[in-house]
Amino acid sequence: MQERIKKIQADFESEITKVGNPAELEQVRIKFLSRKGLVPQLFEDFKQLPSDEKPKYGKTLNILKNSIQSKFDQIKQKIDNKAESDVNLVDLSLPGRRAHLGSMHILMQTMYEIRDIFKSLGFSVYEGPELESDYNNFEALNFPEDHPARDMQDTFFINENFLLRTHTSPVQVRLMQNKKPPLRAIMPGKVYRNEAISAKSYCLFHQVEGLYVDNDVTFAELKGTLVAFAKQFFGEEIKYRFRPSFFPFTEPSAEVDIWWEPKGKEGRWMEILGCGMVDPNVLENVGIDPEKYTGYAFGMGVERIAMRKYGIDDIRTFFDNDKRFLIQF
Repeated sequence: MQERIKKIQADFESEITKVGNPAELEQVRIKFLSRKGLVPQLFEDFKQLPSDEKPKYGKTLNILKNSIQSKFDQIKQKIDNKAESDVNLVDLSLPGRRAHLGSMHILMQTMYEIRDIFKSLGFSVYEGPELESDYNNFEALNFPEDHPARDMQDTFFINENFLLRTHTSPVQVRLMQNKKPPLRAIMPGKVYRNEAISAKSYCLFHQVEGLYVDNDVTFAELKGTLVAFAKQFFGEEIKYRFRPSFFPFTEPSAEVDIWWEPKGKEGRWMEILGCGMVDPNVLENVGIDPEKYTGYAFGMGVERIAMRKYGIDDIRTFFDNDKRFLIQF
């Protein structure tokens, strides 16, 4: 009996050290620990021993069984852990994952496209503060004191003298105050108006305004510039029209519409910008002689232009931060 115990112990130690996978481990279990394995068979033979020999081998058998079982459990745990970690291994033969890079917002893309077209037409780019004085935003631009735009219902006033600009025209004022003609520039940026939010209007939007002041500037030049822009931006086949209008800081004034046919809807004219010849009073307010110089100005809403170009029918979509919408651009 003693020799059998030693041999089983030695055989187990030899075989368990060679185990490398679950199948080999199962073979060891069957051989040594199953119901008909070598260790249970020893206990069966132990029952046949004379009573005076049982105390001699009983303790040794229990030590053998516990030792083999403990060693078996340790190896099984190692193999299970290895199998679990293998599941998380990177398969280097697989193609790499694409890096998902961010992109410029569709409004910024549109604004930069507008900017680049006007730069190609000889315009410089100027920017100014979004917090403006009442003088630059209204008074210098020929807005009378009783004009509705000066009401709190239409403008975000900070105090009696300062407000969030309602257009980028104050940048024109700053430019004309600090530089002498000839001036040819556009002014892109954010503007704010206290309007009810709907599919067609928002309290925050973007504008690109333009100004050209020089000797003998004419309305025909203004029209030619805006038509050239529209054809470059929307395509040569774009339908457009100029309509008489009124703005406090230009005279004569006009609005430009383009033909818009949203998918699945009836086509209609859509206003995209206002324009006109700079009012002589505005030139006087900024220290430019209206007898010597004339000029034109225009202002366009970036959101409306983007809506027309990309078939978007709700301005709020630009500000919802919905990834499903943004990744399309």
